[in-house]
Amino acid sequence: MDLRAIIEQMETGEQDSALTALQIYNKEMNQCFTFSSEAQQDREHLGELVLGFLSRELQPSCQLACLETVRILSRDKYCLDPFVRCSAMSTLARYAGISVTSTAAFACSNTTVGQGQEASCGLMKEDPPMSENPDQEVIIEALKSICNILLHNETGQVVAADLQLIKGVSERLKQCHDSTWNHEVHFFDLRLAFLLTALRVDVRAQLAHELHGVSLLGNLLDATLGLCWPDTLETARAGFEGVANEELPPLGRNQIELAMEILKILFNITFDSTRRKVDEEEAAEYRHLGAIMRHCLMSRADGEERTEEFHSHTVNLLGNLPLPCLDVLLLPKVQQGSVEYMGVNMDAVNVLVEFMEKRLDRGHKLKETLLPSLNLLTESSRVHRETRKFLRSKVLPPLRDVKNRPEVGNAVRNKLVRLMTHIDTDVKNCAAEFLFVLCKENVSRFIKYTGYGNAAGLLVARGLLSGGKDCGIYSDDEESETEEYKEAKAHINPITGVVEEEQPNPMEGMTEEQKELEAIKLLNMFDKLSRNNLIKPMQLSVDGKMREMTMEELQNMSHNPVIPAEELSSDEEVE
Repeated sequence: MDLRAIIEQMETGEQDSALTALQIYNKEMNQCFTFSSEAQQDREHLGELVLGFLSRELQPSCQLACLETVRILSRDKYCLDPFVRCSAMSTLARYAGISVTSTAAFACSNTTVGQGQEASCGLMKEDPPMSENPDQEVIIEALKSICNILLHNETGQVVAADLQLIKGVSERLKQCHDSTWNHEVHFFDLRLAFLLTALRVDVRAQLAHELHGVSLLGNLLDATLGLCWPDTLETARAGFEGVANEELPPLGRNQIELAMEILKILFNITFDSTRRKVDEEEAAEYRHLGAIMRHCLMSRADGEERTEEFHSHTVNLLGNLPLPCLDVLLLPKVQQGSVEYMGVNMDAVNVLVEFMEKRLDRGHKLKETLLPSLNLLTESSRVHRETRKFLRSKVLPPLRDVKNRPEVGNAVRNKLVRLMTHIDTDVKNCAAEFLFVLCKENVSRFIKYTGYGNAAGLLVARGLLSGGKDCGIYSDDEESETEEYKEAKAHINPITGVVEEEQPNPMEGMTEEQKELEAIKLLNMFDKLSRNNLIKPMQLSVDGKMREMTMEELQNMSHNPVIPAEELSSDEEVE
């Protein structure tokens, strides 16, 4: 049916005619996600007519048809003016079963939005109340419409924040044990909360603090996963207590969908938790949440791809938790089949390492996919000795291969060293930082495992080119060098990190005068490149930082090793 004909049917004001016309339109446009600009005004007019119908008493089938039309029309980001008015958003929220704050509704009645149109809630007659037994299809269509509006329109986001929709959504999220609501209602409630917290900083703070979002969503995630708590901060799946993780059945599709939405919202509202001090009450909430995150890591979905997506959201959230709270990953008792190290259960850390390796091997969009897990492992290693020692045993085992460069090979160490010269600064810095922490921020050990050439970038940034150790606080224990490394140590080139074949001396057979002439030629070439600003000769200053050399210093230059020989020969392997 032509759009003009549908509008004509709607303008009659008769429910039956409108219902028939809208059902035809909805069927034709159900899979339409792109719209022509020619009919833009007609679509806006249709949206206004549909909103007018929704402000009346309607039979359920007409309500549903109207809201389906709003859902379709709200996909067009250029035709949202009718829907971003305060009155329209209030109407949609009512059909979604979300209460709005009356003071906010009154305030926005005096706010101008859109293209010079007044968002007048107060000028419209009061919407009829929802039924005590709401039609959940109606609720879902209204929720989808609001989500579309928020996704495409900034004014709609402002109005939704003014109406405090997050409060109404939170009230229904508290009903996590209520079987009244079906999966789709729960899912789109969470999707709406995600969009509000992703797009509005004020709503994010409101949910986190005023509405106690961490506790609320933690309880919701607990209920969604069906957890029980055999011990403090130790979880199990209800009905499967004592069953090994690998023997547990995969989580259901609906469970995974809801859990991932919850994890995404929690990520939004905890984004600043690592950059501020948390009090005891908050720390307890985060530790409780961390225990649930551990359960997520140890759970799987139906399919490897879905499991990896689930774990990805879990890792992202774990990276937001305050570092001292991450000890909950190590708290469960060691059981048969557990990965044990130093008497500690390393199951969760082992899953994180395997997850990191998968992303590392894939090599695609490393900044988005690899860095969250790599940062999490780095910071965990910095504050938890057992985690660092376990990771070092996995990533930097005692060095035996002294014939191949550190970046050559398929071991995890080789792959990470290759990233230390990656074109993306964030990627190379993160990889270098991880290995540096595993080396307990000891420069000579770091060079031993990576080679001076690969390590130079981090050492320059830290002012450690002259060697030494950074300010990290780490435990001490004995040296642990392999026989292979001890034998080859004196012959290893610190720049490349391997034993190299002896090269012929290029100055062999030259007289002292010839050597001096070659040295002058080299200085002149350096001078020419420097004058043309192609290079800047640098020198290591006393504070370990690099500074530009003057021509006089170049002429007086003498051999000055970057790292004293005595330091390279006293590589203490201490944990």
